[in-house]
Amino acid sequence: MQNPFATLVTLVALAKDRVAQEEKGATAVEYGLLVGLIAVVIITIVATLGQELGSLFQDIVDELPGTAA
Repeated sequence: MQNPFATLVTLVALAKDRVAQEEKGATAVEYGLLVGLIAVVIITIVATLGQELGSLFQDIVDELPGTAA
């Protein structure tokens, strides 16, 4: 027959380990969502300002010495 106290201590230790692992998983999911949101914002900005940025960089290249086509 097992000691009930030892069984209870073992169950509590296992529960603590599982909770710690689940928090790490939740944190990873949160970081993944943040990365996804940042990517969507960057894609939206580039798609919206793409033509303007392209012409801005082309103007800069045209003004640089020795790069005239």
